[in-house]
Amino acid sequence: MNAGQPPRKRDGAATREAILAAAVVEFTEHGYARAGVRQIAERAGVTAMMINRYFGSKDRLFAQAVDRAFGPPTVVGDERRDLPRAMAHTLAERTGPGAGRLDPFLLMLRSVPDPEATDALRQGIETHVGARLAGLLPGPGADVRAQLGLALVAGTWLLRTVVGTTALADADDEDLAELLTAMLRPLTGEAGDTDE
Repeated sequence: MNAGQPPRKRDGAATREAILAAAVVEFTEHGYARAGVRQIAERAGVTAMMINRYFGSKDRLFAQAVDRAFGPPTVVGDERRDLPRAMAHTLAERTGPGAGRLDPFLLMLRSVPDPEATDALRQGIETHVGARLAGLLPGPGADVRAQLGLALVAGTWLLRTVVGTTALADADDEDLAELLTAMLRPLTGEAGDTDE
């Protein structure tokens, strides 16, 4: 640094945020095993030692990256009103041709083969999207029904966007949404059409 430059301002919260944002990208693109601490540090503009200082380990950083990825609503929103239809339409739109990628699913898919990642993934799914969906479901067995709904969502996403099975990849979004709505209704405790 030369004499004319002011010293760089330290901002622990900004550094932590930069590391976490970089980690989400690296884990999503490469999975747990292939995402390196050095690559995360480089993307965040810090040293690997800073990652250890702020997060303690790659495992802890991964757990927080999973929380960050699964925290915001993607397919499961916060509204109870006609939940099956809302989920179905969102899923059809988010997996259709030209749709942006669903990063939480990619992070899960690319990391789940690693035993070190499984606990953090399970915790993130159950704490965020699983709890959100279960909280919207009336009646007994909400947790089990929520997990079945998430299995339908994840399976549809996997076959339609990653594998690209012809029938699902070519399906009209509206037609697919109607089929998904009918499949989700028994899980959400709703029967029949609720359109007014």
